[in-house]
Amino acid sequence: MNIHYFARYREVLGVPSETMEWDPTLVTLNDLRKKLAARGGVWVVLEERNLMCALNQELCGLDSRLQAEDEVAFFPTVTGG
Repeated sequence: MNIHYFARYREVLGVPSETMEWDPTLVTLNDLRKKLAARGGVWVVLEERNLMCALNQELCGLDSRLQAEDEVAFFPTVTGG
């Protein structure tokens, strides 16, 4: 599974992306988010309430179901002025 981090998440985490081995216990995007945040330290930024996500380049909710070949992206909400 390929995971991408955008905007402030990329800056805070210090990585633009990573590849993770498929873990069948990760059923939803929220499961993945929790696993990543459990790394501790800067990774807790992924526990933010307003986190946005995409699955295979389509916006989705954290309840979206994962598959082994998925491409996941996490990014903060966008605000304008």
